[in-house]
Amino acid sequence: MIIDMHTHINNYHEDRVISLKGCLDELTESMQKNKVDYSLVLTSYKVNEHRPSTKQVVEAIKGYDNLGVVAGISYLNYNYKDIIEISSFLDQKLIKGLKFYPGYEPFYPNDSRLKVFYDMATEYDVPVMFHSGDTYAPTGKVKYSHPLHIDDLAVDYPKMKIVICHVGNPWIRDCMEVVYKNEHVYADISGLVLGNFSEKFERFMKKEIEEMISYAGDPNYLLYGTDWPISNMDSYLKFMNQLDLPEDKKELILWKNAADLFKIDVSKLKK
Repeated sequence: MIIDMHTHINNYHEDRVISLKGCLDELTESMQKNKVDYSLVLTSYKVNEHRPSTKQVVEAIKGYDNLGVVAGISYLNYNYKDIIEISSFLDQKLIKGLKFYPGYEPFYPNDSRLKVFYDMATEYDVPVMFHSGDTYAPTGKVKYSHPLHIDDLAVDYPKMKIVICHVGNPWIRDCMEVVYKNEHVYADISGLVLGNFSEKFERFMKKEIEEMISYAGDPNYLLYGTDWPISNMDSYLKFMNQLDLPEDKKELILWKNAADLFKIDVSKLKK
């Protein structure tokens, strides 16, 4: 089984507008081609013609047993209505978690302005995901997206489950320490490349991920995600196959950890 816990249906080719349904069709087609059983769709911190709102995505995936939603939230622009909407989605179990984008927006994860969302995530027992490391856009400010900032948050919110996206790349060793130190902190391996892994970069990342597991122990904190469509699913699965790990450890990464963390009912997935 494969769970891709980090995908988007944003239109990153902004020279042309692709419909929400068109993006969703491309995602499901890529999942079928690569035998991915379930994907989480992460919405953006901004909403425009290229980036649908959480509400739009929740509506669009109704009827899909193999898709879930993680709500992207803007630090700069959220308002009272957003708090009410997210609370309602959590109450109805329409979203599986929350996602914030430090680096893309100028804030540190432990900013008190986000306490209302952290309290909600803790109450409803859903993970909170954070962009970490390099930014896709050169306008990002990476001092805000260093994985060490997650440690402050983990200490302040010991009951909140936290995911460091992209293993904090290029600060993978710092991410390694944060997940080792805090048992309620996880990391995903998504978005390490644009498109496909090159042979040279694949060897480099293989060594980095294997060293992380050697240091932090059994990978019950590591999650498989691609960042599709920024990264290609087939190249990511090839990368996973290259990791020098026993099959039971690969299973933890490929689906078991995500199913447990995001409360995904795998019995509903079609075979």
